Amino acid sequence: MLRACAFVVGADHGPGATLLEIVRGLGFASTSRFSTLAAADHHTQHSPLAFFLFSAVEDVETLRPIAEAVRAHPARKLQFSPLIYFSHSPSLDTIRHCINMGFDDVITLPFSQARVQERIQRQIGQPLAYFETSSYFGPDRRTRLGAGERGAGGGGSYRRFEILRQPTGISILSDESYTPPAPVEADNALEPSYYL
Repeated sequence: MLRACAFVVGADHGPGATLLEIVRGLGFASTSRFSTLAAADHHTQHSPLAFFLFSAVEDVETLRPIAEAVRAHPARKLQFSPLIYFSHSPSLDTIRHCINMGFDDVITLPFSQARVQERIQRQIGQPLAYFETSSYFGPDRRTRLGAGERGAGGGGSYRRFEILRQPTGISILSDESYTPPAPVEADNALEPSYYL
């Protein structure tokens, strides 16, 4: 991982302690428990790529404040950080919740070091699409949700980023905004024209 650092979000015991033990064997430049975003921001001055690795919890919604705080952070190096949840259950509902909170990946049991290492490597060295709407900021989720759920903007305005994460930091390859055209009111609609 070279200069990448890992912040483990979880309790000092149970799943949090287990995840910390696994992560320490993955080759990160540093591994520590998550305390505050200010501390994480300070730490990224020395390790420009940060991973936020969340241990399993009973109610995944309790992770929303931290996930949203990372995604709303003004520093791009944190805002585009990988968020990965380690779930004890392959529940589709849990996976959907995480995806809707802007998580990059959900890893389910077994948490072998080889499997976790492979999933973490997916977050590095390849272009990734991120979308920002009025209610969402995170990876392109259009192909990751079940039927009936739409991707980026659901028809509204959105911003699309293409990013590249490297152990040396995060690069923004493109940044494009889209605003749908205003609907035409019926009174202003043009009359059809007919040709003879």
